[in-house]
Parts: sequence; structure tokens; C-alpha cells
Amino acid sequence: MILRTEPANSAVVRKMIAALDAELLEPYPAESIYDIDIQDFEAADGVFMIGYEDGQPVVCGALRPYESSIEVKRMYVIPSHRGRGLARHMLAVLEAEAVKRHYSHGLIETDTRQPEALDLYRSCGWTPIAPFGPYVNEPTSVCFEKHLVAAQG
Repeated sequence: MILRTEPANSAVVRKMIAALDAELLEPYPAESIYDIDIQDFEAADGVFMIGYEDGQPVVCGALRPYESSIEVKRMYVIPSHRGRGLARHMLAVLEAEAVKRHYSHGLIETDTRQPEALDLYRSCGWTPIAPFGPYVNEPTSVCFEKHLVAAQG
């Protein structure tokens, strides 16, 4: 897999976000999908990563500063490529990028209706916490945190 940082307003990012949003609209009401405002995202030094296989985007994830932490956003793997460890790899890359940017505390929000995401985050060392920020009053939000450290080696 080839990983690239992409501008948040690029065609490939828009394509991946549209696919993610279409999938999320099945179990969620539209008002409960937390989108990224592109201008705010870029002004805050957010970063979007896309993973490509055979020249096609197959996985994405983003980092957005949140207070003194970094929040992982918009994790998505296209359906045909699930079950191959791509989300786990993307999460590790995002964690390493956060450390490179001098963040030591990561946050993630997902939902009770995403058991695969819950399992992934727990298995990657993320610890459940009380909902933070915009997720405080969301009854199905599940939030996680992780102390981020540089990889050994």
C-alpha cells in the first residue's frame, strides 16, 4: 500500500468522504454525522492520509488538533478491502504522524453501532473515556484516548 497526505479538499478525499458518509447514512440520522469543515480543518493544521493499492484509494484517515490533543477522524476502508488490516495500519500511521507533530495524547470518537471500530481501537491500545467536546450529549458516542509515543527502533 502506498500512503499519501492529500489536501482536505482534493477530489480523492471528497470521494472517500462521500463513500463513508453514504455508508453512515444507513444506520445514522444525517444530523449525527460529524463532518470536517475543510477551511477550519486546514487552518488548524489538520492532515488527511489516503492509502492506495493499484493506484486506487482504499483507506483513509485524518488528524485534527483538538485543544492540546490530536483527534483521529474519518477512518474508512472501502468494503472490498476490509478484513486485511488496512484500518489498523492507517491508525498506526496516523499515530506516528501525531507523534511527529509533537502530540502525545490522542482522541477518537466512534459509535456503539460500529463494533468493528470499537474492537480495532481497543486492540490498538486505545482506552475508553467519557465523551468529550461535541460528543458529550450523544448517547451512542464511544470515545477513546491513547498516550502516543514514538516507535522504538
